[in-house]
Amino acid sequence: MVSVAEHGSVGSKARVLLIGCGGIGSVAALNLELGGKAVVTAVLRSNFTHVKQYGINFRSIDHGVIEGFKPSTIVNQIPDVTDSEAEPFRFIICTTKNTPDVPPTIVDLLKPAVTIGHTVIVLMQNGLNIEIPVPKAFPQNICLSSVTFCGSHEVATGEVLQEDNDRSTIGAFRNEKLWPEDENNAAREFCAIYTAGGKCVADFKPDVAFSRWRKLLYNACLNSMCAVTDLDTGRMQLADSALDLLVRPAMNEIRAAAKAHGIDLPEELVELMVSMDPITMYNPPSMQVDMRKGRFTEFENIVGEPVRAGLSKGVSMPILSTMYSLLKALQWRTRERRGMVGIPARVDHTTTTR
Repeated sequence: MVSVAEHGSVGSKARVLLIGCGGIGSVAALNLELGGKAVVTAVLRSNFTHVKQYGINFRSIDHGVIEGFKPSTIVNQIPDVTDSEAEPFRFIICTTKNTPDVPPTIVDLLKPAVTIGHTVIVLMQNGLNIEIPVPKAFPQNICLSSVTFCGSHEVATGEVLQEDNDRSTIGAFRNEKLWPEDENNAAREFCAIYTAGGKCVADFKPDVAFSRWRKLLYNACLNSMCAVTDLDTGRMQLADSALDLLVRPAMNEIRAAAKAHGIDLPEELVELMVSMDPITMYNPPSMQVDMRKGRFTEFENIVGEPVRAGLSKGVSMPILSTMYSLLKALQWRTRERRGMVGIPARVDHTTTTR
């Protein structure tokens, strides 16, 4: 086993690279900078020019109203630390959408910025089995799971609305080539840095699998159904029979799949997840926001992976299997609209003999 040494700091502050600065990433950057234990380099894409000039405005349940916040460094491409002169990052946090069916892959994003054996990779992303390619590409680097409930959206360029308290569970994805003590210490270190400002909660939870399956009750079921129906979580609760015929049965499919893999999700979690968002918040969850904006969704990791995991153990998952097929078709539609799929030209069939 390899022992991972600590380095990548500026004075007493950890150097942190944040890839993705939308709703979740912006709140993460704010927590890290205000805590005073991190110096953040944020990688932005579509909102780079605006944020570079004007910063980010927040209306936040945790932070109140903040205008013009800027991370310490704002860039529009992943820094390359393979140059011997470049300073290493202690942590790289990925908050970008994890879409294995659409390039670039998570490994492609990380590769230029990882210092082998030193950088701790934090996947602040949704879904199951998202870590699988990381230890294959970076076997000497610790990889952490951050399961986050935050209710944060970039409602306009540089405008972030956060209506739910930022709560995370942090743990290490086990890598048999590394010492568990090092992995757990890195998770605790990240919790301390992230919560130093006192405005959020990040609990060290070594049982990563439980945390991820637990969030799938919300994401694979409520999130995905909001995306397909275009009903936010408030309207989903108000819609006739939507909860009883779709959401709750789907959540019980997740419970059954998790149980088949040794994870016991208590029955009361179903009602907790159903009512997590107050009706009058009318919260559009992440996949619904992506669908409305014509973006790719994380359907493979959020729905496809738990469906495959359940089916592999003989668990019947009819509702989520259907949701997966619908989301896959909708992803194809997005690919076609972006010119990534070629289709035959339309023919006027009023003049064509069959």
